[in-house]
Amino acid sequence: MLRRYRRRAAMVAASVLSLTLALTACSSGEEPQKGEDLSAFRVGAMEKYGVGDQFKATESLKFSTMMLSNAAYPFKDDWLFLKELTKRTNITIDPVVIPGSDYNQKRGVLIGAGDAPFIIPKTYHPDENAFIASGAILPVSDYIDLMPNFKDKVARNKLEPELNQFRAADGKFYLLPGLHEKPWQDYTLAMRTDILQQLNLQMPKTWDEVYTTLKAMKTAYPDSYPLSDRFSKPTPGGNLINLVSIAYGTRGGWGYQPMTYDASTKKFVVTGAMPQYKQMLEFLAKLVKEGLLDPESFTQADDAARQKLANGKSFAISTNAQTLVNEYRPDLAKTIPAAKMSKILLPIGPTGEVNPASRLESGIMISKKARDSKNFVAMMQFIDWLWYSDAGQEFAKWGVEGVTYQKDSSGKFKLTPDVNVVGLNPAGTKHMQKDFGFYNGVFVYGGKPEIVQAFFSAEEQEFQKVMNARKPVAVDPPYPLTDEEREQVTLWETPLKDFVFAQSLRFILGQRPMTEWDAYLTELKGKNTQQFVDLVNKAADRYKTAHPS
Repeated sequence: MLRRYRRRAAMVAASVLSLTLALTACSSGEEPQKGEDLSAFRVGAMEKYGVGDQFKATESLKFSTMMLSNAAYPFKDDWLFLKELTKRTNITIDPVVIPGSDYNQKRGVLIGAGDAPFIIPKTYHPDENAFIASGAILPVSDYIDLMPNFKDKVARNKLEPELNQFRAADGKFYLLPGLHEKPWQDYTLAMRTDILQQLNLQMPKTWDEVYTTLKAMKTAYPDSYPLSDRFSKPTPGGNLINLVSIAYGTRGGWGYQPMTYDASTKKFVVTGAMPQYKQMLEFLAKLVKEGLLDPESFTQADDAARQKLANGKSFAISTNAQTLVNEYRPDLAKTIPAAKMSKILLPIGPTGEVNPASRLESGIMISKKARDSKNFVAMMQFIDWLWYSDAGQEFAKWGVEGVTYQKDSSGKFKLTPDVNVVGLNPAGTKHMQKDFGFYNGVFVYGGKPEIVQAFFSAEEQEFQKVMNARKPVAVDPPYPLTDEEREQVTLWETPLKDFVFAQSLRFILGQRPMTEWDAYLTELKGKNTQQFVDLVNKAADRYKTAHPS
């Protein structure tokens, strides 16, 4: 049950004047503090709002919201999602529509100019850090008592360690992340299973078996590159290097971080200097050297990789559930009708059977100016319901009963026959995302597995079942940086990342021999890595001292 924020009676008795000054400071726009009286900012809010309650504002309200327009389903102001949302909550979304390709840049411009809307979704940690020092975004951790569903999911699913990763040096977090009950590892490799059957091979379970499988394919088809990959723009080898690095206990590609926590020494170390990082590069370099991995994988556009697969010039490629169903299988059906393709379980390496997926994902920033709105509490209740309640998540994904879904005799949801999404109803004439605005990435993330996996095929659900049985990767200790430290790290981080990525690619492609590894380590030291890692460890120790477990 939502309780009003009030100063403790003892504090009021001790100093009515201090309370008056606090309220005056709050209304003048100074940094709000947890525990403040928000009674003047409850217009439109529900008096009683708790877990499981349907939120509905007590009067019609409108909240400005940054709206990423996905190229696959461009924004439409007549979507049923928007109309039904208003009907259910009494809230109208006032969209600031931005194409997905320009989203991050224009988001930064609007925030910097003080023109950002109240609600800023689709923000990936640590992007919010760029806006903390200016005071442009709200320390949302001060207000989670207004969000019973958010608090409940964090507590029930023991998400506090992950959430601590989002905390700044002041101990607060400025981004409300999407919350998953279970990790969701989507990306892996897909392979031509008809080729495996032809060669009497089983689905590979380890990276060593991936190597022997690709080698067998190369022997049978010497003119091929068995693995020709995609997802390399703007990060060369973004997915492939990430997946292999996970198996070796380090971070690369999409998952690269300049520092990685070493549990054995209980200290952060330079990622690009780790022995495990070298082993990961050696494995990929071997694939390239033996003609098993197309060297163009690290630079080619996705369409080029898809074309090679469709033309039978390759047999394996990076994938997620949607690209397998929506791209690879239709591509092959046109060119090689007998071809069959499936995801393989995330291959295992020296780290063993682990599930590397985080239970947190992109989330929401709140503009600082929203705090001065008389409707602030109602807005936080609305955000809590839409993004964090089971009912809100179900609505945003499935839509309206009888229009986009129906229930069978057991109460299970299924799409109506004329609605299609991710190829589940190929004959459907209406599209869940394009025509109705549901299952939109701006509003749909997190939740219980049955919500997250609602549109998963039976094979994908089996994939997730096996992955969820694996041990989650340990969460690194947080190391929140002060504004001064963050400014310094910004000067170091980009040149270091550019250097590590460039040299990693040279090692993988054989342009630089692994015998030069020691020389590379010396060059790394010239990129301020010692100062960098010392600063990170200092920040980690500082946080641990201030927040003992």
